[in-house]
Amino acid sequence: MAFTHSLLQLPPIHSLKLSTPFLHGSTPLSLFSKPTSSLTSPTPQSHSFTFLPPIRAMKSIQGKVVCATNDKTVAVEVVRLAPHPKYKRRVRKRKKFQAHDPDNKFKVGDIVQLEKTRPISKTKTFLAVPVLNRNLKKKDTEKEELGIPLESQQQA
Repeated sequence: MAFTHSLLQLPPIHSLKLSTPFLHGSTPLSLFSKPTSSLTSPTPQSHSFTFLPPIRAMKSIQGKVVCATNDKTVAVEVVRLAPHPKYKRRVRKRKKFQAHDPDNKFKVGDIVQLEKTRPISKTKTFLAVPVLNRNLKKKDTEKEELGIPLESQQQA
């Protein structure tokens, strides 16, 4: 027993030099920084928070009203172009969405913008918003653009 004890004699623990400073708390924790992401500010002392809104797919889409008979609800048909799976040609795909129309102001054929909102019912999660008609704007600006009367409008 004494023989094995003499072979296994180790130097005292205080004389050993540890290869890593992390054992036995020799490095203060204040030197370690918390993990940060690229979205946060680089200096933790500055308290300026930047607001990044969440990215949501299909936040707003545009379509044509195809049914307006229900109270406070319109059916809007949205047409999009998608590639054909086999022939790779762009094909029109149609889908109808139910949208909330609180004032019943839209009629069949109106172009509306659908804004994503909280679920209003089982099938309604969009709010119908009017879209300015671009064709009317262009006609008004074309008349005012030249400012020169035509020969038929000139008086002799």
